[in-house]
Amino acid sequence: MAQDGGAAHNSRHVVVQVDGLYPDDALEQSLFAPHPGDNPYDLEYHQLDLWPTGVDLPKPWSSIPEELRQRTHGILTLKMRMTAEDVALFPNLKVIVRMGVGYDRLDRVALAKQNVTVCNVPDYGTSEIADHAMGLVLSLRRGILLHHERQRATPPASWNYINSPLVARLQNKTFGVFGLGRIGTAVALRAKAFGFNVLFYDPCLPNGVDKSLALERTKDVRDLFRRSEVLSLHAPCTRETRGMVGYDLLSLLPRGAVLVNTARGEIVDLDGVQRCLQEGILAGAGLDVLPEEPIPEDNVHPLIQAYRAKETWLEGRMVITCHTAFYSPESFIDIRVKSAETMRSVLIDGVASNVILPEME
Repeated sequence: MAQDGGAAHNSRHVVVQVDGLYPDDALEQSLFAPHPGDNPYDLEYHQLDLWPTGVDLPKPWSSIPEELRQRTHGILTLKMRMTAEDVALFPNLKVIVRMGVGYDRLDRVALAKQNVTVCNVPDYGTSEIADHAMGLVLSLRRGILLHHERQRATPPASWNYINSPLVARLQNKTFGVFGLGRIGTAVALRAKAFGFNVLFYDPCLPNGVDKSLALERTKDVRDLFRRSEVLSLHAPCTRETRGMVGYDLLSLLPRGAVLVNTARGEIVDLDGVQRCLQEGILAGAGLDVLPEEPIPEDNVHPLIQAYRAKETWLEGRMVITCHTAFYSPESFIDIRVKSAETMRSVLIDGVASNVILPEME
């Protein structure tokens, strides 16, 4: 639907939200509407359906009518991957907004070659993800999942505590944070409130951050793993971090540690997680993200197979959530608003907002 425009010489912007997430476009139409004093422009906004909620696999970018692809200046996407071949389908694309924090699903080299500005939305869902990470920690470390499984068994377990390496006092234990960005910081502060001693590793931060937050910092990633009785991952997926957390690092954890990942699945090697669980190095693992999402049903990792089969050695020791740590009804509104605001700032107003430069990891 095109908004009311001015004279025929007005600039015209065509924006598409490609996933198909919302029942209407009233919010976007209001956010893209001209402000008093703006130079006149027209805005044509479309909501497509390449990957709507509840659908496991997306339609290809090529399913968008060619006529619309040729005219598209701005793309909003939550889940879609974009390859160089996909980028080539949009010859007049100027801005793409990844409706979330991570942007590793986008071929930024190809987008840069076509002079497309890439943006993200780094400031939504921070509290939800931090709460989710702590929820995973608590459900494992306090034996909640273990009791949940055993009380549903036939017959149910006796009405008693469970002596397990999972269950431990939280206070004065070392809680490691791998990546102290917005979400990592929010998790660190929550962990402090529970009485953990918080240790973090983030080589990108300037000196003094540890002092301002009253946290302990290590500049040696191996030291982080050696000391963390609980380890929560909050690093982006970059060339350096992809596959970084494997057996070599995980095997350094204190015996009986708990691992939580609400960051990016690609930074963790599931073979290493499985081996550490089997060897007792890890008492438990909470994974909101996986290396391949959705799980490829023709190639399910053995660890996930064991989890789905409820194999006894994993009882109460592992939980998977579906890359949903970010979600609440409130955060879903936040991401919708902030994504549209970012698109407007960059495409219409010409203001750099949440821009991801080609050289950035």
